[in-house]
Amino acid sequence: IIPALQSRCSVIDFVIPKAENVKLAEQFFNRVMVILNDNDIKFSKKVVAELISSHFPDWRKVLNNLQRYSLSGEIDAGILVNLGDKNIKDLMGMMKNKEFTNVRKWVVDNLDNDSDKLFRAIYDNLYDYIDPSSIPHVVVALGEYQYKAAFVADLEINMMACLTEIMGRTKFR
Repeated sequence: IIPALQSRCSVIDFVIPKAENVKLAEQFFNRVMVILNDNDIKFSKKVVAELISSHFPDWRKVLNNLQRYSLSGEIDAGILVNLGDKNIKDLMGMMKNKEFTNVRKWVVDNLDNDSDKLFRAIYDNLYDYIDPSSIPHVVVALGEYQYKAAFVADLEINMMACLTEIMGRTKFR
C-alpha cells in the first residue's frame, strides 16, 4: 500500500493460526454446502473441498467461482481446470485472427484465474504462437500490464488493453 494511504488506515494482521485453518475451512465448507443445497445445485463434495483448499482463505474467490460455474446447474471437476494449453491455443488463435469480441469473451471466462497466472501462461507459450521478431515487444507489454494489474480498478479492462496491444503489434506464426 502507498505509505500516505497506509498511514491513514488501520493495520490488520490477517495471519491465521494453523490450528484455526482446518476449523475455518470446515465451517466455510459446511456453509457452502447449505448454500448449494438451498439453490438446488448438484455438487461433488470432493470438488468443493478442493476449491476451498486451493483458495484458502479467499472466500470471495471461492464463492465467485462457485457462482459462475453453477450456472450449468452442477459443480463438478471442471471447475478445477486451470489454464491449459488448449485454452491458450484458443486465445492465440483468436488474437492471430484479430477476433476482438471472442478475445473479450475469453478474458471474461478466464478472469477468475489469478491475473498473474494469465500473464504467465501467455508468456510461457510465446515461442509456440508468436514470430520470434515480435517476442520482445510482447514481453515488454506483458510486464507493463502485469505491473498495472496491481493498481487498476478493473482487471478485465487492463487485460483487454494488454491483449489488444499485443494483437495490434504482433506477428503470429
